[in-house]
Amino acid sequence: MTFIRALTGACAAALASLSAFVAPAGAQTYPTRSITMIVPFAAGGPTDVISRIVTGHMAQTLGQSIIIENVVGAGGTTATSRAARAANDGYTLITGHMGTHAASVPLYPKLAYHPEKDFEPIALLAGTPILILARKDFPPKDLKEFVAYVKANAEKVNAAHAGVGSVSHVSCELLHSILDIKPVGVPFNGTGPAMNALVAGQVDYMCDQIVNAVPQINAGTIKAYAIATPERNPSLPNVPTTAEAGLPKFQAQAWNAMFAPKGTSPAILASLNAAASKALDDETVKKRLLELGSVIPSPAERTPEALAALVKNEIAKWTPVLKPAT
Repeated sequence: MTFIRALTGACAAALASLSAFVAPAGAQTYPTRSITMIVPFAAGGPTDVISRIVTGHMAQTLGQSIIIENVVGAGGTTATSRAARAANDGYTLITGHMGTHAASVPLYPKLAYHPEKDFEPIALLAGTPILILARKDFPPKDLKEFVAYVKANAEKVNAAHAGVGSVSHVSCELLHSILDIKPVGVPFNGTGPAMNALVAGQVDYMCDQIVNAVPQINAGTIKAYAIATPERNPSLPNVPTTAEAGLPKFQAQAWNAMFAPKGTSPAILASLNAAASKALDDETVKKRLLELGSVIPSPAERTPEALAALVKNEIAKWTPVLKPAT
């Protein structure tokens, strides 16, 4: 009996030990290899920059590399369609934004995905205020002169953007609707190439996210007329708000967020959300984002539930503005 009890005890201990080993291993099997983060625009643009800053820290937390894959085309919808069809195993994610996950709905009647139905929200990464920018030798000196000039020359001036449905396109569509003009649009495969064209003087103006613009404004290679937020941004203290500059109706702030294909497991989503939130709390990450003018979301704004609500509200907001443009 003593032997049997000892054997039983040993078996029980072994099973307990095995159970203790297996459970954590099962809980920690993700990720076991590198993760691909699809960025729906060219390298160097605001979505790309924010993605690289945040995922660089996330990779340390998750213990696996996160590879950025830039996929351009159709205002970001080409890449987003691809991400929607990817395996829902947590190894293919996408950094979406106001264009790909809201404005695309009214702009593309035959859109191959639906932001709410085909994706799992993970976390909001950053808010990105919009600026009205122009080539450095564009004649108007301030926003009031800009408004008068583009109204008088609407058939001659052109506006660069990163493709139909991109943030740069959508925000300028809002501006144009307020001014009641229809200038020529010049599409590029990303905001980075569009900014390069603006710096080179090949296009007249654009509406762009602050992350893409701060270095160029500070270098004097382009001019900034106003920022479309209620308050000035600390990274560009000398750039007036649209309200201060005489166009209070133009208010626009974009955002970047992380999504996974529909059906991705809650455990994986929770792991990714925790890693993203940890990155946004890191002082080095915060410093880099703030220097670029980004608005860092609060912990309450980073939850999947908050992101789902944001997407829903943004679709409702932009549909009546953009539907006439289709």
